Amino acid sequence: MRISSGLAVSSTLAVLSIVLLNGTAVSQTATGPASQLPGITVVAPKPVARPQRPGSGTAGANRVAARPTSPASQTPSTSAQKPAPGSVLARIALLEKTSSNCTDGCQTSFKYGNQPWNGCSTSGDFILSTTCRNGRNYKTYQECRETGMFLAWKHYEVWWYCSSLHAAGKLSGEKQQVAELKRSGRR
Repeated sequence: MRISSGLAVSSTLAVLSIVLLNGTAVSQTATGPASQLPGITVVAPKPVARPQRPGSGTAGANRVAARPTSPASQTPSTSAQKPAPGSVLARIALLEKTSSNCTDGCQTSFKYGNQPWNGCSTSGDFILSTTCRNGRNYKTYQECRETGMFLAWKHYEVWWYCSSLHAAGKLSGEKQQVAELKRSGRR
């Protein structure tokens, strides 16, 4: 029976690796008093009585503890309450006022008037939705677009939402502009 040279070399390398690893491990093992671990004492935790919670049936259950308050929290400065006009915080505060209103109807999945629901509907292929509500009462497409970009919407989301409002005729300022153009005879 012959052993292939590849098998002989790999088994020889394995034996040498084991000998070398054991030899270095043995040479690094300390002997004598230095090999002992330092003494460690473990103390068991002591049981402590838990304080009673209010309402647990004790005599002090109806007491209320007063919290200390700082004088600064009682008299806020006026500069902290109103952001500078035109700043980012001022724009956010202005948007916050209209963010939860139900202008043009509250968004719902229930039937709304003659519509099956009230709100935007997309199927993933970005077909315009005429059921979108104008929650912030945008007057123009440009105003809708600027607000969407300010709120870090993706450019295609801004286009889809604002175009849906425009297609449904829900931009109040554009209605007025069209009416004025019709009165003046221009198109």
